Amino acid sequence: MKTLKKLNACLMALVMLTALFAPFSANAQNSRISPLDKNKVKLHCALWGDPQVSNYLKEREPYVISSAKDIKNSASRIDALVLAGDITENSIADEWEWVYNDIKDTGVKNYITATGNHDIRIHDYDTARESFTSFTNRLNKKAGSKLRINKLYYSYTLKGYKFIVLGSEKSLLEEAEISKKQLSWLDKELKDGYKKNHPTFVIVHQPLKNTHGLPDTWGSSIKSAGTVGVQSDAIKKILNKYAGTVLITGHLHTGFGKYTYQKIGNIQSVNLPSVAIDNEDGSYNDNGIGYMMEVYGNEIVFRARNFDKGVYVPKYDIRVNLYIKSAKLSKKTYKYDGKAKKPKVKIVDVYGNKVSKKYYKVIYPKGRKKPGTYKIKIIFKGKYKKAKPLTRKFKIKK
Repeated sequence: MKTLKKLNACLMALVMLTALFAPFSANAQNSRISPLDKNKVKLHCALWGDPQVSNYLKEREPYVISSAKDIKNSASRIDALVLAGDITENSIADEWEWVYNDIKDTGVKNYITATGNHDIRIHDYDTARESFTSFTNRLNKKAGSKLRINKLYYSYTLKGYKFIVLGSEKSLLEEAEISKKQLSWLDKELKDGYKKNHPTFVIVHQPLKNTHGLPDTWGSSIKSAGTVGVQSDAIKKILNKYAGTVLITGHLHTGFGKYTYQKIGNIQSVNLPSVAIDNEDGSYNDNGIGYMMEVYGNEIVFRARNFDKGVYVPKYDIRVNLYIKSAKLSKKTYKYDGKAKKPKVKIVDVYGNKVSKKYYKVIYPKGRKKPGTYKIKIIFKGKYKKAKPLTRKFKIKK
């Protein structure tokens, strides 16, 4: 009898343990990286800021390792891992080797990397350039990617979407040195991406001046502190020429929150938290955080993720419309007079331009004479054909 009681007790304990841990396991399974719509996603990328792996600050690398495992465990293909600079603490050979070993087996198809100030600042520029380009090329060769680089600024087209990476041309302490030649190159690359009617992604480590809470988020009263440098206004002017430009930066180590996303004219600017260093100034400051970027026909969804814990954090998701900014009716309310009503439609695209009538069709419901609410459908065509159809309503009152 005692033996039977002991057996029953053991079985009961096992059942309780199973009940306790089953929900956790289920949640973990459901939280594996996967796009919102596998059938419609055009591009699926992981975005990390500031790994800044150090040969003496050993607490950072474990977050890179756990985050890389999360990507490797993805339930769906990931087209690229984007690293927005400060990959290492001091561009020491061991640091580059550690990061390489930490992320080389993630299973992503491409590694799109930018340098940060920590990757080049204490070394001869040519030496730092060689360390960075060698690291990037090794990763992409192992991944089977065609991406190869020989300098710190370059462009790469992935599944029809252009990525433009800016890089400093001098070893400076905090800011970057962007030459007139590189600015001219940036203009041409953006123009090419714009012609393809696709968003273009620009990656540079440091953000633009007076954005993402600067200079306060850098803890300074100096306006240029924490920014890309003296070329900030020139870069901003060029980026604003071409709608559909998405700027991806790091450097500030701010968590998810009010400083993460900012609309700057035509520019959609996303500042990434650090994946390994302690984050501050956000509403969610955990280590191991970043974004999964999903590009669809009519929007980009930046899905906040804690890669260290393997969970999405949807409260901090960002959605960017790619085509239509607004569609307004010339009049929303009419007084009944027995005559058919036909309000005109004015449509503005994300570039701020009025959309010509040749790019859309307006379908009006029949009648439109009696009091009531009527729904208008707008269908896009031509260069806007990928935009989602819209509906607008107007009323006729007695």
